[in-house]
Amino acid sequence: MEPASQNFQIFVQFPELRIPTRALIFQNPNPNLTLHHLKSSLFPANSIPHSSLFFTLNGKPLPDSTPLSQKSPIAPLSTLTLHLRFNGGGGDGGATGAESRDCYLNMYAVKKPDKADPNEMRLSKWLNCSLSNEPLRHPVVIDKLGNLFNKEALVEGLLKKSLPKQYGYIKGLKDMIAVELAEIPGAREVGAVKFQCPIAGVEFNGNYKFFALKSCGHVMSAKGFKEVKSSSCLICHKEFAESDKLVINGSEDEVKELWEKLTEEKVKANNGKKSKKLRNGDAKGEEVAKLTGTKHGIEGNGVKSNGKESTKKFKATAPANATKAVYDSIFTSSKKKSDFKETYSCRSLPLGRN
Repeated sequence: MEPASQNFQIFVQFPELRIPTRALIFQNPNPNLTLHHLKSSLFPANSIPHSSLFFTLNGKPLPDSTPLSQKSPIAPLSTLTLHLRFNGGGGDGGATGAESRDCYLNMYAVKKPDKADPNEMRLSKWLNCSLSNEPLRHPVVIDKLGNLFNKEALVEGLLKKSLPKQYGYIKGLKDMIAVELAEIPGAREVGAVKFQCPIAGVEFNGNYKFFALKSCGHVMSAKGFKEVKSSSCLICHKEFAESDKLVINGSEDEVKELWEKLTEEKVKANNGKKSKKLRNGDAKGEEVAKLTGTKHGIEGNGVKSNGKESTKKFKATAPANATKAVYDSIFTSSKKKSDFKETYSCRSLPLGRN
């Protein structure tokens, strides 16, 4: 029996070379296959020197000796980016060594927050996944605070339980909203996917305020909503309320307001669960009441009580051809309290019966 073939698929982007993204599938890849062989297959040595090319994964450079196999640090369906290595850095301190926007932010925004370029931070916030820092790609989702994610990365974090504490409020699919971002025509051809408002045409880059509609997921700018006022989505014509508009990457005050709404929703949900349990408990109480007859105020002798007055007590009646004194002696209620005497072995038993 022949062993089953194993396919290893990856995607390669060429932003500087303006070449469309390619999908590469390796069938039963050789364990010795590396990124160096991949560069040789993509570009002959006489076209572009291999020393001037390097791959990155999630913004981190990869050495040419990185293997391409099932045991590779490169997971299947990963997206590699091929960059050109430009000679530079004249010792004047201007070279950062950052190969991508993610490396730049990690180098400066964390260690030197006062040195970080605010434009780079803004673009990263609007064009990259908040969790993986990878460029946004379909399917894209937002949480209830307006943060953008690649759905694949967010679901993977939920399954592996590896979400950072700052996203601890995301418990499952119900806490994320699928959104539709409108791409700028022709932007993908030059190797950079960018988005825009489909109504006003302004770019989705943080310079303008954008909203996502919870009811349908379409994303539009505040300028678009202002230019064409309507109670239905301007793309799919689905009705929406003002509360369905969720601001994306809002200001501190807007995020604080969204957090308060999220907390209120959780409190209401918890109260709803408690009230449901109480209703279930009342239902069980009613079932017991049906069995005992106390639900309708019926007790003992069938006299219905009104809830305020005490009900009539049941009194035994001697049957025919029976001596009343003998029959009454069966019940302790037929004796007066003065007829009872406490003994060393038991209380409240009539004399002669202990």
